[in-house]
Amino acid sequence: MSQSDHLRPRRRRPLLKVAGAFVLLALIGYGAVQYDSTNGSGGAPHCTASAPASAQGVDMTPEQAANAATIAAVGVAKGLPDRAVTIALATAMQESMLRNLDHGDRDSLGLFQQRPSQGWGTPQQITDPVYSAGIFYDRLVAIKGYSRLPLTEAAQQVQLSGFPQAYAKHEPEATVLTAAFAGDGELTCGGPAPTAPGDPEKVRSELSRIFAKDKTHSAQAGPNRTAEAGRAVKETEVTFVEKRDGGASAARGSKAMAGWAVANAHGMGIARVSYDRAGWTAGQAKGKWQPAGAAGGKSAPGDPYEAKQDEVRIFVAR
Repeated sequence: MSQSDHLRPRRRRPLLKVAGAFVLLALIGYGAVQYDSTNGSGGAPHCTASAPASAQGVDMTPEQAANAATIAAVGVAKGLPDRAVTIALATAMQESMLRNLDHGDRDSLGLFQQRPSQGWGTPQQITDPVYSAGIFYDRLVAIKGYSRLPLTEAAQQVQLSGFPQAYAKHEPEATVLTAAFAGDGELTCGGPAPTAPGDPEKVRSELSRIFAKDKTHSAQAGPNRTAEAGRAVKETEVTFVEKRDGGASAARGSKAMAGWAVANAHGMGIARVSYDRAGWTAGQAKGKWQPAGAAGGKSAPGDPYEAKQDEVRIFVAR
């Protein structure tokens, strides 16, 4: 089994030949349960995370990608190292397969299966991915020397799981996700362009909420723009600008913002994302980032979609 198979939900095919009817029924029944338990968003894999250090990518549904992006962005916004982000992602992969569950063992809920009865917060708070990721990180960094511990030990000290060794198997995939959202990796998200308007204020408020304590970024409202000549689709721009003295911390935050926007494009009606003189456009280039502007290809002087090195520009369909 490849690393990507842990996250790629796929319907199991019934065997062509079986020893008997009971074996066949058992296999079909097992496959149905597995499909339902891993395919929370009801669709085929939509996003792939990759990293130079890994030969294999990690495939995700839109729901999984959006939640992974939020977990990573919260860690980056808190100024935490890649190791913390990897621990958080591996934990959520084991606890929920990166799905924001409304059920679990006893009163466990959310991405990390946190329990209201154990002081993690109210059910409403725990099922808020920004909150649940934030409180996970708060308890993680309270562990002395957590970054030097094996991933399983660090995660277990936070979670107190009945299956503490299970976290370790997700470390390779979580490392790839960390690189894609906060390092030298890449996130590719396919799928069609938005067919319904998004909500630019929601996009702006969610990113502002994640990065509220990150003083290296500020949000600005951009002008309304026509998506392409001859098309009726219009876009509202949401721009996040790094402070020029932000350095590496600001650049890492912008990478996390751009990844968050691409991962959430399916659910928020985001049509384009521009970052660091490259761009992503929904429904184009097989979901891959293109150099020199969100329109893809070589941009002309004055390309209205191209982002400067210190910008993340998000265009929401309206």
